[in-house]
Amino acid sequence: MKRFVRKTDSLLAPYRQKLGDDYTAYRHHVLRVIFLARELTGNPTEEQSEKIVIAACFHDLGIWSADTFDYLEPSIALAGTYLAKNGLSRWQDEISLMISEHHKISVIREGRFPLAEIFRRADWIDVSLGLLTFGLKKEAIRDIRREFPNAGFHKRLLQLTVRELGRHPFNPLPMFKW
Repeated sequence: MKRFVRKTDSLLAPYRQKLGDDYTAYRHHVLRVIFLARELTGNPTEEQSEKIVIAACFHDLGIWSADTFDYLEPSIALAGTYLAKNGLSRWQDEISLMISEHHKISVIREGRFPLAEIFRRADWIDVSLGLLTFGLKKEAIRDIRREFPNAGFHKRLLQLTVRELGRHPFNPLPMFKW
């Protein structure tokens, strides 16, 4: 567990100032998604775990880096820069899919990258406050939420949604896909 927390902290460190007061809330959301995805995967390989951590760290970061709720492309770009700098460009397609489709309402049917669907489910479990479980035991979800408390994440999402409704009343949630 500690190594995933350390890796998350190292990936988020360059964005701490941009995240500002939302740093802890976002960090905990990222960690919940990581551990939920690991639970959904069962016994993930080292490579799967690394991909989950990278996708989780960058998946919503464009909200803060680009100051927009239309943040999928900015988030993918940040992840792409990280992957290129670290010799992991071969993961670009998979990480991009994980980020671009994490708010998809329906199942991701991309057979080459099964982690994308796992990641989507993990994010939905967290965003729904555990109302959606995708088969995970409520106790596992509760334990993860206890380890990494909300810290105002959902309240902040609501505030950002209201702000976006004022900015773009006809498309306040551009990240959602069918």
